[in-house]
Amino acid sequence: MKLYYHPVSTTCRPLMLFAADSGLDIDFKLVDLFTGEHLKEAYAAINPNRQVPVLEDGDFRLTESSAILKYLADKAGSPAYPSDLRKRARVNEMMDWFNTGLYRDLGYGLIYPQVLPNYRRPDDKVQAGTLAWGRDKARGWLKILDEKLIGPRNAYLCGDQITIADYLGAPMLTLGEVIRIEYSAYRNVSRWLGNMKARPNWAKVNEGFYAHFVTPFKDAPFEGL
Repeated sequence: MKLYYHPVSTTCRPLMLFAADSGLDIDFKLVDLFTGEHLKEAYAAINPNRQVPVLEDGDFRLTESSAILKYLADKAGSPAYPSDLRKRARVNEMMDWFNTGLYRDLGYGLIYPQVLPNYRRPDDKVQAGTLAWGRDKARGWLKILDEKLIGPRNAYLCGDQITIADYLGAPMLTLGEVIRIEYSAYRNVSRWLGNMKARPNWAKVNEGFYAHFVTPFKDAPFEGL
């Protein structure tokens, strides 16, 4: 199998961590987002969305991080994607919750408009309104995640066992470290992130993210939560 990826990507890091933890044999093919390689016609022939990740398994090609995680977990027979219908539905529900709620408002509403020029709004008032909206919505999602979804008992998102929902969600939260967000006000979220960061492959998988996307912005002024 081949995975087109970039190590700073919030949607690639879940796949990198799951592959490392699961011992999967994957050929990682770097697509240089910093030089715009993903925007060129050669890559558009692979993924017309011009985004990473893309998985190739023989003549089968698959995009979207959530879909790839499920495919890899099924192919590996991983307990991180349980076969029980209701347990699997709960994992799917949590993955959709992150993709359509928290990541949308935290990532695209608050973080990316501050660090990626192509996401910054051209008008200062619109930019300020975007950040205010993203901040308010992100706080609401984090409160739900902390109090209702993780709660004081769960070690992971769906209980005491890690699932692919954890692999998808944790990189979305740690994206906040780019603008120096810390989650101490959300004790259960912080505890869960600590469990994920304690994974044996976390540091290695995420070293590119911290070196090339967190450290370069360490002195930049940002609006946080």
